[in-house]
This record gives sequence, structure tokens and C-alpha cells, in this order.
Amino acid sequence: MMRLAQRLIRPGESPSDQPVRKRLGTFASAVGVGTNILLSLTKVIIGTLTGSLAVTADAVNNLSDAAGSIVSLISVRVAQKPIDREHPFGHGRIEYLGALGVGALILVMGLELLKSGVSGIITPQAMHFAWVPFLILLFSIAVKGALFFFYRDAGRLIDADSLKAASRDSLSDVLATSAVALSMVIGQFTAFPVDGVMSIIVALLVLKTGFDVVRDQMDTLMGAKTNPELGRQIIAMLNQYDEILGTHDLMIHDYGPGRCVASIHAEVPADANLVAIHEVIDRAESDISRALHIPICIHIDPIVVGDPIFDSITAHFNHILSQQYPGTHIHDLRMVPGENVVNLVFDVAVPPECKDTAPLTEQLSRAAKALDPRYRCVIHYDLDFYNEQ
Repeated sequence: MMRLAQRLIRPGESPSDQPVRKRLGTFASAVGVGTNILLSLTKVIIGTLTGSLAVTADAVNNLSDAAGSIVSLISVRVAQKPIDREHPFGHGRIEYLGALGVGALILVMGLELLKSGVSGIITPQAMHFAWVPFLILLFSIAVKGALFFFYRDAGRLIDADSLKAASRDSLSDVLATSAVALSMVIGQFTAFPVDGVMSIIVALLVLKTGFDVVRDQMDTLMGAKTNPELGRQIIAMLNQYDEILGTHDLMIHDYGPGRCVASIHAEVPADANLVAIHEVIDRAESDISRALHIPICIHIDPIVVGDPIFDSITAHFNHILSQQYPGTHIHDLRMVPGENVVNLVFDVAVPPECKDTAPLTEQLSRAAKALDPRYRCVIHYDLDFYNEQ
């Protein structure tokens, strides 16, 4: 099935291209809807003919899975709606809401399993083994296992959280149906309420899966840090330009899968030709956008180089910072002279775990006074989320 899906990618296209994501996402979701509806109808018929409550209950579960696939289908298609005046960054975040909905369905399934498990222990019922229902359950396990791998691979290929959530849902179904089938076998040899105990164990696993899906999507919707590798790639590409001396203040905004927008400050020599530097920055923006499929805005920060005083102050402060936060450095240093003082105005990007900057300010201020009693530090602290040294 995955090979068939990959054929939807035309020559010259990338899985990250939005038209490709729409085609593959629609195909994968449609496969899930059709498969779950067929499974449900088959189990309803077999369950009715054989009188098997286990098979009939599993049929209802497949209908809820079909509903989850419909949610994925809708979210993938709505996410591809073009940009409009009310949504200048598109509709991509609807995919995160779709995955959140699938996670909610997994939690509901887990609660129902937990309820039936507790009921099975309080009022145990004899398990009756029959080959037809048992084989239907095994067939369902095989199909849902195949769906798990299909959803997982498709979700990874196009980076679709709704499909990744659907893969976890399918895995939960495999566990739940396996518990029912195993209980049918073991229940023939013991009066112990195996069905209830197995249901509770599987319910806890399913609830854990649902909780993980909901938590991941909530983190994303609340502004969790984007893929650190993307940040490292942006910085690495900028460091390849001789005219760019350093970078800081990288920001990556996530507006849905494949819809990130970035901005960063690039440090350039203060005495460089403005037109020439502007051409370099334009080329860097174009190169990054083309290579990483992410629009980026690069702000120019001129810095003084080759001046003994500036170089001495910068090296001294960076040495102090490196001892506490490796990879951290000052930027945007300016010297503003007054009658009796010289204000050293600069920024410092610190990691998020630096909650109290007062000790660092005191340490840098003492270091400045040691260089020249007239120096007074005026420091602005930024949070650096992409320096992982």
C-alpha cells in the first residue's frame, strides 16, 4: 500500500511540497476510512450471525476508528486551503487540531476498555470459544497492524501529525483486539476473570497512548520549540558566508507542517559596503528558503571589528560567559560615552534555564570596571533556544 502511495509523488516533487502532502494525506485517510468501515460491517454481520458480543463490540470500535480517519481526512484537506486575508499564514495548524481529535478518540476508547474491564472483574462472565469469531479477530489484528505501519510510514513521509496519531490509534486497536482474542483462549481453561484483567491492562496502555498524542499536540499548539535540527541547519548555512561573522536571535514560527517561518540576526562588519552586504543577505535568504523550504527574514547587525578596545571588551566578556554557558556570546556592543561614564550597551543570549540574570549582570559589571572604572554595563538579555552546547 505504501508503494502505491509513493507513486502519487510525481518526478521532481518532494514529499514536503504542499500539493504532495494533500494527495498523500487524502489517500492515506481514505484508505483508513474504507478499511475501518469494511471491517465494521464484516464484524457486525459475523457478530449477529454467531451471537458473539466480542466481535460486535469490536465492530463499534472500528466505526470510531473510521471517524478518526475522517477527522484526519478533513484536517489534511482543510490545511491545504490557500492563504487569505484572515489567514495570512495559511490553515496548516488545523492538522494539529485533527491529531488532537484523534487523541481524544483514543482516550475515549481507553476509558471504555477500562470500564468494561472493571465490570468484567466485578461480574465475570464465562468466555465461550468459537472458531469463526476468533478467526475474525485474528484477521482484524492483521489488518489493523498493516494500517499501523501504513499510517506510520505515510505520516513520517509527509510529516503529518494526524496520520501519526492515527497510527497510534491502530496500534491501540491491535492491543485491544489481541486482548479479546487471548481472553477467548485462556478463558476456556480457568474461571479467573482473564477478560477483565486483560482489558484493564490494555486500557492503561491505550490511555497512555492517547495521553501522549494529546500532550504532543497541545505542546505544539501552545508554541513548543520546533525541530532543533532545522535551527542548526539554518545557522550552519549562514556560517558558510565569509561576510557573516556570527548569528543570534533565531526565531522559528510553526504555522503547520511544512509551514515554518524563520527570522535571525546576522552580524556583519560595520565598515562593510551596505549594498554588497544586502546582496549577500538576499542570496542567503534565497539559498535557505530553497534548500530548507522555509521563508526566512535576516536582519543585519553591524559590529565593529579590528578595533583594539572593542575586541578586548568582547573577548573578555565572551570568556566569562563561556565558563557558565558554553556557546554564549555578547552581541550588538555599543560604547556610549558620557561626562564621567562610558555605557557599554550590549545584548546577551542566554539559555532558557537561566532564570536569574542578576548574578551574571553583577559579574559582567565587575569585569567591566576592572577594564576601566568608567565602564558601566547596560545589558539586554535574550533567550537562546537553539544553542545546545
